[in-house]
Amino acid sequence: MRKPTSRLAMGVLSALPLALVLWGCATRGPDPELERDRRRAQSHRELGVDHLSNGRPELALRELLLSDRLDPLQPDTHFALANAYLYKGRRKEAEDQLLRALEVHPEFHDARLNLSTLYLEQRRWSEALEQASILLDDPTFPGPWRALSNQGWAQLNLGMTAEARRSLEMARDYSPGYWPALLNLGILEQQAGHHLEALELYQQMLELGPDPNAEAEANYRAAEIYVSLGHRDRAVGHLMSAVARSPEGEWGKKSEEYLRLLR
Repeated sequence: MRKPTSRLAMGVLSALPLALVLWGCATRGPDPELERDRRRAQSHRELGVDHLSNGRPELALRELLLSDRLDPLQPDTHFALANAYLYKGRRKEAEDQLLRALEVHPEFHDARLNLSTLYLEQRRWSEALEQASILLDDPTFPGPWRALSNQGWAQLNLGMTAEARRSLEMARDYSPGYWPALLNLGILEQQAGHHLEALELYQQMLELGPDPNAEAEANYRAAEIYVSLGHRDRAVGHLMSAVARSPEGEWGKKSEEYLRLLR
């Protein structure tokens, strides 16, 4: 399955469908043909989720689209389709599927979290903030630190620095080991000119073992600070670590370019 970008929280694709509600009157059982379609839809959905979990997005899309045609009111199908489209880089289709999942099931927390994340990736800060805020207003939402981290990143990019700091510090208080919040908070402190605080946050984040591209980003940003402080050797060390951990990733490539400038 496609991994989320470094600082952004996403929901987890579940292989378990939501419970089906079977409608019928007191004197008649469910429509046999409708029930047959629902069972077929569930089979296609489960097969599609399996394909997606094993890195086969094209096969996943085929099965999930069949499932949707048979039973278009299953939010799990739309959620899985969104993940498959994201895997293929088709963000407009992914957004449509997430919106459809929420239309069918407004309390689908992971779908709303993924929608917030998608808006962040597209720099649609206000829309991302709105979706994260809806989650935080819902007392049944588990793991509020994920939405707080998304909220804080949106607020920071909207120029709401004080609000962003509160959101990110709350995320860290909820879950000290949630590294996306530490990375976001480190960026906030770096932008504020609080270099030592930012370096400490980056170091804490690196010790948590984030994904390679996120690790490369933290090392790149730490290198920027060390260059500004006149510690070229330490900056080079961080940049080399970034390249080693994510040579083909965005931040690994940026670190390689920075190294060429410093040498």
